[in-house]
Amino acid sequence: MNFHSLGLHQNIVNALTEKGYTAPTPIQQKAIPAILERKDVMAAAQTGTGKTAGFVLPMLQRLHNGTKVKNNHARALILVPTRELAAQVASSIKEYALHSPCSHTVVFGGVSINPQMLALRKGVDILVATPGRLLDLHSQNAVKFQNLEILVLDEADRMLDMGFIHDIKRVMKLLPNNRQNLLFSATFSDQIKALARELVNDPVEVSVTPANSTAEKVEQRVYPVDKTKKSALLSHIIKQEDMQQVLVFSRTKHGANRLAKQLTAKGLVAAAIHGNKSQGARTTALHNFKTGKVRILVATDIAARGLDIAQLPFVINYDLPHVSEDYVHRIGRTARAGASGKAISLVCQDEFKLLKDIERLTKQVITRQIIDGFDPKEGLPESKLDDRPIKPKKPKKPKRFK
Repeated sequence: MNFHSLGLHQNIVNALTEKGYTAPTPIQQKAIPAILERKDVMAAAQTGTGKTAGFVLPMLQRLHNGTKVKNNHARALILVPTRELAAQVASSIKEYALHSPCSHTVVFGGVSINPQMLALRKGVDILVATPGRLLDLHSQNAVKFQNLEILVLDEADRMLDMGFIHDIKRVMKLLPNNRQNLLFSATFSDQIKALARELVNDPVEVSVTPANSTAEKVEQRVYPVDKTKKSALLSHIIKQEDMQQVLVFSRTKHGANRLAKQLTAKGLVAAAIHGNKSQGARTTALHNFKTGKVRILVATDIAARGLDIAQLPFVINYDLPHVSEDYVHRIGRTARAGASGKAISLVCQDEFKLLKDIERLTKQVITRQIIDGFDPKEGLPESKLDDRPIKPKKPKKPKRFK
């Protein structure tokens, strides 16, 4: 199967060919025809499956012909949870719209609102936005939705986890009822299904991966280690395996800063990316990482959401996440688009419960490996897979996010 056989216009296919994309992924094969038929879609797809193209490509085709956009209006809205994901989706649209007349822009907090207001003045075909900044722009009459044709909620599960449900509902009340709705989520949790009942009408349901499964081509390892030796083991692994590009996850912002400084002091050039960093600093760190100027990017979960780094070979969990689903999202940064990758977790004794929760969620016991010279004094208990059903978690209290 090729992209043309899905019903996409030749100018879109040409843009894909020029970028080296020749065959659609499973999520694209299922979602694109349904979106072109103007049906509402609920899609369960993990990161790295090509889901962004799954909704952007048919959107470009739908908007190619139609009413010219009015001043300060948007014809399509893509809502995302984080600034990084917003920037990444906008970058993808730029690639796919190479031969398309559709205009697009992106708005998020952490930067001046004035250039965004100017960008919206003449109207835009596709607007990518985080919820808080979008509501701010609307309150200042900088963006209007009377002529909106398509709404996309991307990574909807993450938006609910981060407490954006009230902002999402406020946005939905501003939109016309007669529109196409596309909901993309890593899982169809009970909370997502509840949101879908308010959002989509008789949707086509698309799912390409089991809920909370980890990518098949990710080789996963747990390295038991004492907490006091984690930093030394991290440096040892990076040097031993000659990792030239590795994404390291820290649980806290301060931990990310500290770890980046420790690694750089050992001759391993590292940068930290987290919510306390300015948007400019985050963009620079990511650019330097992608271009090889920075060898190691130390990130927190929220900052890393939406990072799309082609052929990223290694992900290391310096700290295990408190939320098991975040482990799936973390290691989903590698082994994207059919490539292989390696995910390593440095686990000390007091993280054993977190490890058990992850193994229960992913329905597998992760292989352990002791590194010579780093044998833990406080041994890590053996895992026994817990196959009891997992109760759905309660979403966090709502908060504003810009």
